Amino acid sequence: MAANASPTHRKARLAQATAMLLLAATLAGCATRPDKTTTGSIPISGAPLESMSATQLENAERSVGAAYERNPRDRNAGLRYAQVLGMTGKHAQALAVMQQVVIAHPTDRDVLAAYGKAQAAAGQLEQALTTIQRAQTPDRPDWRLYSAEGAVLDQLGRSDEARQKYRLALDAQPNEPTVISNLGMSYVLSGDLRTAETYMRSAAQQPAADSRVRQNLALVVGLQGRFKEAEEIARRELSAQQADANVTYLRSMLSQQNSWAKLADKDSQQKATN
Repeated sequence: MAANASPTHRKARLAQATAMLLLAATLAGCATRPDKTTTGSIPISGAPLESMSATQLENAERSVGAAYERNPRDRNAGLRYAQVLGMTGKHAQALAVMQQVVIAHPTDRDVLAAYGKAQAAAGQLEQALTTIQRAQTPDRPDWRLYSAEGAVLDQLGRSDEARQKYRLALDAQPNEPTVISNLGMSYVLSGDLRTAETYMRSAAQQPAADSRVRQNLALVVGLQGRFKEAEEIARRELSAQQADANVTYLRSMLSQQNSWAKLADKDSQQKATN
């Protein structure tokens, strides 16, 4: 980024960079777990992918991919294959798979939700928003879709609208930790880390909270410079391999944040001397 970028432009770029890093953390690499941030929890049959190592995910990709190739119209095979591809960072391919599945199942809400997830992961945020809204039905609203819609709105910088969707989700599913966590992430993207931490801690304290929620708490704590505490949170309840991956991600995020902070400090110093 150019050193002479305006503070407003720099803040927008920082929010965008943070948003993309958060999305990457939940879809691949650091947290090798299904993402509830962009699409809600989509029930897909089979072994839990979140418990798999990188090697196991590679094997799952081959076996599920073979099942999909045998019958691209198979709903469950397509959903699971796209999920595995997303978790291994192959977002363009996951989107192509979901495009075929949605053609075969155009009114299936789980399929539409997964399609919206694939679009968001591939950077097609406006299209993802349209798809998720299409999946929602006023007579039978789904809290997961409200949460998914909120996450995409946050990625688009429409935080007020996003938070309204999270609150609708919480009205329908009170104290749902993934939604509270999403609300916390909304404040991360707007730079209010203290408020974000309040929501993250509330989410982590819910009985239904899982490691995904606590890893988000670790991220927010780390972003505030309390890295030792963040690392302790990141290493709870995870295998050594998963914990190391999450800690590596936290370090990369903090490095990213420090780079922006240094640029901001440099601008402040320049202003003081002018």
